[in-house]
Amino acid sequence: AGDMMLLDTLGAFTQPQDWEARQRPIVWASNAYLMEQTGFSLSALKRHARRLAEIGVISFKDSPNGKRWGRRNSDGVIIEAYGFDLSPLSARVEEFEELHVALQAEREMCQRFKRQITVARRMIRARIESAVSGTLSGPWTQFTSLLEDLLSKLPRRNDGSEQLERLLTWFKQLQERVDAAYLKATSTMDVVENSPETIEPLPMEDQEMNPRVSVFEPHILTTNQLNPVNRNSSEKEEVSAVAQNALPEDQVDIELEEWVAQVRKKRAALDIPTVMQACPEFASWAHNMGGFLKDWGDLHRVAGQLRPMIGVSEHAWNEAQEQLGKQVATAALALVFEKHCSGEVTSPGGYLRGMVEKAGAGELHLERSFYGRLTGQAA
Repeated sequence: AGDMMLLDTLGAFTQPQDWEARQRPIVWASNAYLMEQTGFSLSALKRHARRLAEIGVISFKDSPNGKRWGRRNSDGVIIEAYGFDLSPLSARVEEFEELHVALQAEREMCQRFKRQITVARRMIRARIESAVSGTLSGPWTQFTSLLEDLLSKLPRRNDGSEQLERLLTWFKQLQERVDAAYLKATSTMDVVENSPETIEPLPMEDQEMNPRVSVFEPHILTTNQLNPVNRNSSEKEEVSAVAQNALPEDQVDIELEEWVAQVRKKRAALDIPTVMQACPEFASWAHNMGGFLKDWGDLHRVAGQLRPMIGVSEHAWNEAQEQLGKQVATAALALVFEKHCSGEVTSPGGYLRGMVEKAGAGELHLERSFYGRLTGQAA
């Protein structure tokens, strides 16, 4: 990640005519300025520059006195320059374009597998919960254990499509087993409930006189024939207890409103896991740059280091922090970074300034954007 940041910073110093035929894109920015733009120390700057030269994307063109300098003519064409030479990068453009196409295809395949895994695991969990709540017979504990084992194997960071495809196959196999067990259990219950040996109707007069039997039936006005369903005493006691403990309708409405308000409050308060899950590209770069990020302070520091990579000016970044606060500005930059990497935003700086203007008008709903991206990933 550090190599890429330096390369991107060097590229930002070039001009379009530097990449034309018979020209050499040479950057003569000073170490002090590069350190300011990247946040690197001098030793880190030299280390990343050396690695870029070793892998063959830049070279060094030294002046006789070892200084970096250059000058352009009235048309902006470099006449003479000494510093970082990006010609090797230009020479390998076709190679990198082919690599980009391959990586995009791999990324799309990984995203597709992740969405399918999400759907499969949700269906499995829903089936198991439905079976357990309905007291259906089956190896639900074993299925739950298998599901947890599979969930523990999900990659925490970006992995290849082959591993994801293998995991998807396992999830689908488990889903088929759970569906088969659920179908078998429900079919068995239907047979038992509809069996004449199991339900032995009593005469109506006996039902009315028997205190041990409760009759539960729909209120149908257009029929004179009743079809009672008998329940034993334990079921009657359970229903009675539920009825006694039931809340008044007004109180249920109040508690429902309070619950909705709590959910909205939690969703409005963005946390680091939500930001990182909604912005996987930003999360990958952030972890590579800063390692373990324990709080918003760490994330804010890394966001400032990643800012130059997408062309957001220091002025725009400072204005966002001043108007939004450091935490919201950090989340906003993460979203802009993610959208720029996915091709949704072509002008990151302008997009960030637009977000600041929306915030000033009270129209910025950042949490909706993050939860919308999470929903889109799972779809």
